[in-house]
Amino acid sequence: MQRIYLSWILILTMLFSFKSTSEFLVQGNIENEFGQPIIGATIHAVGSKLSVKSNEKGYFKIIVTGKRAQLSISAKGYTSKIVDVIDQRPLRIQLKNEVVANKFLQEATTMHDGLRLASAEQASASSRRSLDGHPTFESAPFMRRRGSTDVFETVNEQRFQKAQQVPLSTFSIDVDVASYAVMRRFLEMRQWPVAGSVRIEEMLNYFPYNYPQTQSIHPMAIHSEIANAPWNDQHYIVKLALQAKQLSTNELPPSHFVFLVDVSGSMMPANRLPLVKEGLLMLVEQLREQDRISIVVYASGTGVVLPSTSGYQKELIRKAINSLQAGGQTAGASGIQLAYKLAQENYVENGNNRVILCTDGDFNVGVSSDAALEKMIEQKRSTGIYLSVLGFGMGNYKDARLQKLSAKGNGNYAYIDSPSEAKKVLVKEFGGTLYAVAKDVKVQVEFNPQLVQAYRLIGYENRHLDTEDFEDDSVDAGEMGSGHTVTAIYEIIPVGIESSFVTENVNRKYTQTTTSTNKKTSQEWLTVQVRYQPIQGGASKLLQQTLQGKPKPIQQASENMRYASAVAEIGLLLMESPYRSNASFQQAINRIHAAKGIDEGGYRAEFLKLAKMAWGIAQQRQQKEDWSQQW
Repeated sequence: MQRIYLSWILILTMLFSFKSTSEFLVQGNIENEFGQPIIGATIHAVGSKLSVKSNEKGYFKIIVTGKRAQLSISAKGYTSKIVDVIDQRPLRIQLKNEVVANKFLQEATTMHDGLRLASAEQASASSRRSLDGHPTFESAPFMRRRGSTDVFETVNEQRFQKAQQVPLSTFSIDVDVASYAVMRRFLEMRQWPVAGSVRIEEMLNYFPYNYPQTQSIHPMAIHSEIANAPWNDQHYIVKLALQAKQLSTNELPPSHFVFLVDVSGSMMPANRLPLVKEGLLMLVEQLREQDRISIVVYASGTGVVLPSTSGYQKELIRKAINSLQAGGQTAGASGIQLAYKLAQENYVENGNNRVILCTDGDFNVGVSSDAALEKMIEQKRSTGIYLSVLGFGMGNYKDARLQKLSAKGNGNYAYIDSPSEAKKVLVKEFGGTLYAVAKDVKVQVEFNPQLVQAYRLIGYENRHLDTEDFEDDSVDAGEMGSGHTVTAIYEIIPVGIESSFVTENVNRKYTQTTTSTNKKTSQEWLTVQVRYQPIQGGASKLLQQTLQGKPKPIQQASENMRYASAVAEIGLLLMESPYRSNASFQQAINRIHAAKGIDEGGYRAEFLKLAKMAWGIAQQRQQKEDWSQQW
């Protein structure tokens, strides 16, 4: 009896032992590339009928059999994955995103003749060559933000030039405003803006000014003013401004906008693709029946989500916008090619034809050479199709690249970091952002050496033109949109003032040393000339203005001058410019207070808060520096 009892115990022990080694619990979490849980992912034990779904936290648990097992993980919009299970340790499984070819996207793609989603394999193959068949390469010096992959191009400030030796200053206008929004984002995160992110001309041009409208045949008017420099009482500042004619909605030409939307995995966060969609939905309300809109997307591949559609069909357009989802890599270059193809096929004669790129600027699949992209965009520009850029996101932001692409495409560049900024760019400033009234606008200022010892253009470092470019219509320059304002500030050292910024040059045999004593011209500080090309084409046109008169104390200058000078002064401080002299946050803030004026939209009030934030951060930085020096 005892022998039978022991036999049963041995059998039961073997059975339980076998079961414990052949069946065990596996648990873990399913997440995307950004660490966010994937809800409803299917986890299937390969070779069995067992399957479970991940819960709202991405968590799952499943019983598997055998010493080793395999799990098949899949989820809608993600690349499936096979995972080997070798023990009972909790798993953390990441799935890569892919472009979601949903039913609407498939239908929209089918509607457009000849255009289909490019495969990931094609995009990968194209990444091995540039647009012109040459190897890819990076150009220009860049600044990266510590702890991130943000890239900003280094700003080399313009130096003082002697008016006797270099009397002409020539530059292309710039109506970009991205730098201001980037600066705001840094300050709101209580961070000092990284070097290269502050561009004073973009800060100046972010704000509306109350310049009078042009009454001439030209689509713009020149305004100029001179006053004492707030940061150096021995210097003067000259404010030059161009005010473009404001067109009414009825005067705007019919348009075809091709929105090229980055839907790669990096665009998933709320301040990227969701914000793009919110901005586009605002824009839809501005479209007229004669306007047309298309939407192209790119990620691992490219596709047409919305073929050319009348602005009258707002519900169809909204449906296309709401269908956008993020996932995959970024075949940006092939996306640009497809967008231009669509723009060309639906070109509006005598209309406004524009590709509008919405992205964080990260092109990591496909042709990524800046030089190749710029060459292609320049070629398309000559056909009358312009490129504007809307930047989104921070942490992987490629400011330097986006700035260059928009410049090459005769378009403008804005950074959108909030719904309110999207409304400013795409609703309130809709005409100025997307409708040009003049193209290739160049400014040339001639300084009178009888009054001006030296001068320095504040900002516009990447818009410099050679003297001979001014009259050369083949040289590209910026465009002005309906109602746009362009403001530039020069700092002037008058004759007779000793300055460390002006050094004596070695005597040169052929340097001119005498000046005219014409009584009329001796009262003129400068002459400003503006050359532009009409949107309809043809030879460039010229307008000019002279500036004379005694400089006013800055407190007695116009509201526009006082406010613009305060913006420039804050910019000099944020850049830690060697030319900031006695600039201070306090005096700039006082001028902002006094010159806020009618602040429609509240932009000046917002800047006042930002200036105070910057002052506080500057004080903290100074305290840390003083403390480190003590120790």
